[in-house]
Amino acid sequence: MMTNGILAGDVGGTKTLLAVFSAEYSTEKPLAEAIFSSRAYSNLETLVREFLSGIDIKVDRACFGVPGPVIGGRARATNLPWVLDGARLARSFGFTSVTLLNDLVACAHAVPYLSGEDLCTINPGRTVPEGAKVIVAPGTGLGEAYLTWGGGHYLAHPSEGGHTDFGPTNSLEAGLLKHLLEKFDHVSYERVCSGSGLPNIYQYLRDTGYAEEPDWLAKELATAQDPTTVILGNALDPESACRLCQMTLTTLIGILGAEAGNAALKVMATGGVYLGGGLSLHLLPAIESGTFMTAFRHKGRFSQLMADFPVHVILNPRAALLGAARYGLSGPDRPPGD
Repeated sequence: MMTNGILAGDVGGTKTLLAVFSAEYSTEKPLAEAIFSSRAYSNLETLVREFLSGIDIKVDRACFGVPGPVIGGRARATNLPWVLDGARLARSFGFTSVTLLNDLVACAHAVPYLSGEDLCTINPGRTVPEGAKVIVAPGTGLGEAYLTWGGGHYLAHPSEGGHTDFGPTNSLEAGLLKHLLEKFDHVSYERVCSGSGLPNIYQYLRDTGYAEEPDWLAKELATAQDPTTVILGNALDPESACRLCQMTLTTLIGILGAEAGNAALKVMATGGVYLGGGLSLHLLPAIESGTFMTAFRHKGRFSQLMADFPVHVILNPRAALLGAARYGLSGPDRPPGD
């Protein structure tokens, strides 16, 4: 049996990616790796136990990126009915330690080490060395985090900016906010800028007559397990004539661009803006179309400043996993990757 492995995890509302790494190989070569459907399990402990039972590697510690704020080593997962407790997980598996990081903080730990092939540059801008960096990641929900220079390496910081109040930038979005306030007591950016929020835009455009819902699509949605997949599939299909789906996607891309611009301004992200999350990767052609950057730059007197911020899409779907592994292998007293 191999020994001294560290278990790293990227826990998401839809899927969870687990891998075991060794200090010898760092994060370049996992010793074992698997993907799980998060909602098929009642808790993280059950999922981890199944993974470990199928490998012949001794693991003595773990580091997980988890969806939601981590306070005192505990987290209540956003978009999952899980309560995560690092100390309890360590006792359950006999690990020397279990570290919980916000999933976007885990991704942030990977950002300084991403290579050119890991990124698609949407706006070259002008990168300022040692400038702050921000990550905005639409997936099942909307995650955010940022990095600041710490005098030798970057430091990752958590943010729950995806749950701040949605701020419309045009009359259509103002109507969308009014519509959603009749359904929810609080409308955050996550409600309109994520996989789970996409149906909210669709329903608003349909119900207010911006575009007609075809009968065939109504039938497909009525039987679909995940309406987001159906809406996106038709929006991205060049053969589809569904204007409603296309308008839904365009609206989401515009809101994503505006919120990415908000995040960039709040931390003065002269080191770059990074779009992560499974949805960004899936929507790359739509993000490159121009709607995103138009909304990103639309900040009045600061429009030229916005044009100077570099913007990249993270192409590596394992970034959060690798960030968790780097942090876990390095320990809290040294920058990941040292």
